[in-house]
Amino acid sequence: MKTISWDEFEQVELRVGTIVDVSDFPEARKPAWKITADFGDEFGTRVSSAQITDLYTKEDLLGRQIVGVINFPPKQIGPVRSEFLVTGFYRPDGAVVLAVPEREVPNGAKLA
Repeated sequence: MKTISWDEFEQVELRVGTIVDVSDFPEARKPAWKITADFGDEFGTRVSSAQITDLYTKEDLLGRQIVGVINFPPKQIGPVRSEFLVTGFYRPDGAVVLAVPEREVPNGAKLA
């Protein structure tokens, strides 16, 4: 594991967003959802894909707050231009458990 400085950590924009749309992503190589999240007035609405279909249905995700990295460069994933990275934790079986705030916070709030 590489040790990083506080300054390096502060460069990662880990922000809270609320999922406002979830749709199928049949073109993905591995099962995934196409997710649209609202990161507040300063950062706006952004799209990503997330391989979280093992544990989450569309209905589970809609309206849920998530933590996303919003300052990676956009990445083309098939027909989807991914504008943020959904964060989570891998279980031993490979399923991803979302990283979420424990209580509701304003969209765009930065992880401290």
